[in-house]
Amino acid sequence: MKFGQLVIIMLLVLPVGAGAQTADEILSTARYVTTLQQQDLEGRIRKDGRTVPVGLFLRGENIQFQYFDAGKKAWDVFHMRLNENHYDLFEIRNGKTLRFPEKKLGQPIMGSDLSYEDLAFRFLYWPSGKIEGSEKIKGQDCWKIRLQNPGRGGDYALVYVWVHKKAGALMQVVGYNNQGRALKRFQVTDLMKIGDAYTVRRMRVDRIEPVANKVVGLTYLEFEKPKAAGPGGLR
Repeated sequence: MKFGQLVIIMLLVLPVGAGAQTADEILSTARYVTTLQQQDLEGRIRKDGRTVPVGLFLRGENIQFQYFDAGKKAWDVFHMRLNENHYDLFEIRNGKTLRFPEKKLGQPIMGSDLSYEDLAFRFLYWPSGKIEGSEKIKGQDCWKIRLQNPGRGGDYALVYVWVHKKAGALMQVVGYNNQGRALKRFQVTDLMKIGDAYTVRRMRVDRIEPVANKVVGLTYLEFEKPKAAGPGGLR
């Protein structure tokens, strides 16, 4: 199975160095995934009793994500290539690699509360992040970082992320609209340790009605124990 570089930023992180002081130094651990560069993950998106199989295929800076579109009885495949200050996103159709259209980034995936933008976690590349202090998430000490949309489109005007101080794992994310109302909350509820790095085992995604400030949608993203990488590489 293959999984697009969309999800990688959100899912896999390296330990934060003890000397990391700036927001960029902390977030850089969530942007780069080197120790898990030879892993394949299989899992599912789960909502309202429905399950969509997904896969994540990691090869250093190249990551592919795929989910099974039961309507087409085929896998939809997306490819993300990480660079130092940005990422490139593609979709693979009929054996051809095409640039992923930005207008599709906000669309939900298979009726879930996860959009392509969510899986891409584009906000991790927004410049001038600010550390707003420390908070505990599920009893764990985390950095709280504020990220402002520099005007690159998407649903979120402002995003807060909470990063585990010791493990470097992305523990929680909340995205807001330009009125300062929450739109979506991501909470990592279970992590897996692979060597010295961490990958998400289970994440809860709450879609929030911004005016009433109540949860109106709930989706889970889950992964199984990583399998050894196959002999093939990315296209």
